[in-house]
Amino acid sequence: MSTSSRRTPGSLGLAFVLIAGLLPWRSALADQQLDPGLKDVVARAIAQAQCFTDRFDSAVWYRLMEPRLRHKVPDQSERIAILQDVYCESHRPGETRLPPGLVMALIDVESGFNRWAVSSTGAVGLMQVMPFWPERLGMRRYELTHVGPNVRMGCAILRYYLKQEHHDYAKALAHYNGSVGRRNYSDAVLERWGDRWTGADDLGRTQAAQPVKKPSGG
Repeated sequence: MSTSSRRTPGSLGLAFVLIAGLLPWRSALADQQLDPGLKDVVARAIAQAQCFTDRFDSAVWYRLMEPRLRHKVPDQSERIAILQDVYCESHRPGETRLPPGLVMALIDVESGFNRWAVSSTGAVGLMQVMPFWPERLGMRRYELTHVGPNVRMGCAILRYYLKQEHHDYAKALAHYNGSVGRRNYSDAVLERWGDRWTGADDLGRTQAAQPVKKPSGG
């Protein structure tokens, strides 16, 4: 997995062309980030986020993280979907809890929150999941461009490497990105986590399967 170039399709029907890397990325207009309907969208997301066992956690997560994501993801519904899926997957019942801020940082570095991103090695989507994973999981490859499936697969892969590396974030991230033995990628994600996506990692700790360890400075 590697940091990808950014691209977007004109429509869902052009997904195959997108995967081939033929369409350029077009930035959304800034005024779309200030849509007056945002308040209702966020309120609805808070009410419908069934994975939240505590309504306070839901409100804190959306209200803290949503403003930080606006300039990255102008579309409201996509922004809310990313936030909900990241929180739900990082707090998956019965699994080791992932710091949701770390997942946000990983997405930020890997794809810049562009779900249509494709890397030079063929990794796809928000968390730059390799294209062989859907077949192994009984899914379709196009699902890698969908927020939910991509985040679910990406978090599962990250969780696997965290277990393997005994919660050493730097080593787990290096495995995730395919940069074992180098620190550039791991350091970039950990720095982005601390600078931009921190502040909500303690939410849901009472339901955590295992405690979360803060990254060491090694």
